[in-house]
Amino acid sequence: MSMTFIIDALVTVIGITTPILLAASGELVVEKSGVINLGVEGMMLVGAIAGFAVTFETGNPWLGIVIAMLAGAASSLIFGVLVLSLGANQVATGLALTIFGIGLSSLIGSNYVGIANDPLDSPFPDDLAKDAFWRIIFGHSPFVYMAVLLVLAIGYFLNKTRAGLVLRAVGENDFSAHSIGYPVIAIRYAAIAFGGAASGLAGADFSMVISPLWAEQMTAGRGWIALALVVFAGWRAGRLLAGSYFFGVLMALELYAKASGFAIFPSQFWAAMPYLIAVIVLAIISSRDGKGGKAPACLGKPFIPNG
Repeated sequence: MSMTFIIDALVTVIGITTPILLAASGELVVEKSGVINLGVEGMMLVGAIAGFAVTFETGNPWLGIVIAMLAGAASSLIFGVLVLSLGANQVATGLALTIFGIGLSSLIGSNYVGIANDPLDSPFPDDLAKDAFWRIIFGHSPFVYMAVLLVLAIGYFLNKTRAGLVLRAVGENDFSAHSIGYPVIAIRYAAIAFGGAASGLAGADFSMVISPLWAEQMTAGRGWIALALVVFAGWRAGRLLAGSYFFGVLMALELYAKASGFAIFPSQFWAAMPYLIAVIVLAIISSRDGKGGKAPACLGKPFIPNG
């Protein structure tokens, strides 16, 4: 096994892991506020088509990234209005948001099927980005650096700032937070919008870097893996990095099995493995009924203030 192969493998793992890490980072903030949004997959697809379409029409990928984040945030606020202002069930509404995102992205994307954009390359000079060794650090798209900075910033925000403490307090005991004057609904709206923007950014990574040729449902269920990753990481920002790269290795093994034609297990096995682990993780957490877990105490529970 050559050093070049190892470097290529690491770059591949980091690249395919990035959208999961971005989406999971946003969902972590949402769940820390006491809300569970199962519409991550739908928001990713809305961000994917928004970023792709704007980049194609304007030729400006950075504008495409901004619009993708705004599209993700806007779709998440539909969820927010339904669950926070109208008291709808969070699980059912999140699933509906996923279906909405799939349908909307397919509708808008029908005009872009078969069209390709130039992929967004590394922001660093070519002599660094393409060097055999320095590719590990400098050979990635801007989304990779955004994802790492985002999860570090979220970890700092949640654990080291007053605003992060307030957000966590809302997720742990919303009535107590409300009783001392914190605007619970407004804080949760902000968290939901942030989570939607992060999911939109994750979707843009798919349509602008990973597969810059538009195809329906190109996220291929990665939003569900992002949801499981938050649980897998114990609702801790620091663990998201390790957990996301664990799933990334599994997905890279699928690509290796397809490319080489030789593996202990067929590529279909490795393709299914991330989703199988996601189901197992969620089943284990559910069977505990919240005992001994790290989930916010108010997660998924509606907040209806008295008076």
